[in-house]
Amino acid sequence: MLILLVVLLVIWLIIAVVGFAFKGLLWLAIIGIVLFIATAIIGFIRRAASKRR
Repeated sequence: MLILLVVLLVIWLIIAVVGFAFKGLLWLAIIGIVLFIATAIIGFIRRAASKRR
């Protein structure tokens, strides 16, 4: 699960960088940032929940 989370975070980060690198792809950067933040939040919530058990 942790490996999947890290892989998704890296993919979203790459998408955001590509979006900022090309002027016409600013929307791609925004999507990448939103997905990065959402994945990080979900990962932290699931990790905290698994530690409680």
